[in-house]
Amino acid sequence: MEKAKTGIIILAAGESSRLGYPKQIAQYKGITLLQYAIDSALGAKVEKQVLVLGANKDEIKKTFRGDSIPNIPNQDWEKGMASSMQKGLDYLLKFDAPDQVIIMLCDMPFVDSKLLKKLIAAQKKTGKGIVACEYSDTIGVPILFTKAYFKELKTLTGDEGAKKVAQAHEDDCALVKFPMGKVDVDTEEDLRDLNL
Repeated sequence: MEKAKTGIIILAAGESSRLGYPKQIAQYKGITLLQYAIDSALGAKVEKQVLVLGANKDEIKKTFRGDSIPNIPNQDWEKGMASSMQKGLDYLLKFDAPDQVIIMLCDMPFVDSKLLKKLIAAQKKTGKGIVACEYSDTIGVPILFTKAYFKELKTLTGDEGAKKVAQAHEDDCALVKFPMGKVDVDTEEDLRDLNL
């Protein structure tokens, strides 16, 4: 069987209202949270990646090398996360469409390329259409969907995330344990705790 072509969508379009400045440029261990996400996506060595920006995009763009990863603006970022995910998916499908996509956020510093590769390996091993991370008694991102679910992802609205699709298809969902998935950055306190 041919190796499945994988795309990664990094969602980084939100305005970080609780932090008070763009969390994408918040520093952790000397680099920005967004750079962590970009490095993880690039390190996973998949066929395609795209970064979706929205609020504060011009300021954020100055913090990473523009040629390191394709990045696209979501003018509709205020409509919620679903619109950013769909922008990223449309971008990936426009060219050499991937067989599966991984959706990840820019504010989870413990997501690394090893974890992304684990999702791909779990899909190959189980043949399931969805592979989600499992943490804190829930499932969530990063999350992988095969192309069977692309159409359904395009029907999400507002802040409906990929988790909604995964929960609707539990029988076709494999899980990868990722206890550190509970750590994300929303506030200055989260950032302080991280940097302790």
